[in-house]
Amino acid sequence: MRLLLDTHVLLWYLAEDAPRLVPQARLAIDSAENIVLVSAVSVWEIAIKRTLGKLDAPPNLREAMEASRFEALPITFEHAEAAGALPRHHDDPFDRMLVAQAQVEGLTLVTHDEKLACYEVALMRA
Repeated sequence: MRLLLDTHVLLWYLAEDAPRLVPQARLAIDSAENIVLVSAVSVWEIAIKRTLGKLDAPPNLREAMEASRFEALPITFEHAEAAGALPRHHDDPFDRMLVAQAQVEGLTLVTHDEKLACYEVALMRA
């Protein structure tokens, strides 16, 4: 399975915040059989919120992701067009990009955000 982590799931996982992740999600992320991706939009969101003082995130995010064997997912023109064409079920631009990337790339989005179920995208509850 190919998984795309929502930003909060990435942060919970890196913080080893096991109580916040449902066991199925943690097992799927930990499984060597699955490919786990992190979008550039999540890194951007973390950087913005850290700068605004709204988020305490690891300063060595890239190293932490590499140590966890996560792969980077860049944002492409196709992703941007797909995000712009999504229905307005959710107004968070970061989440809309994650949905678009999951749709375009055929990924399962691992999230705790129930609003994302309004979109035609494979989800795994975190």
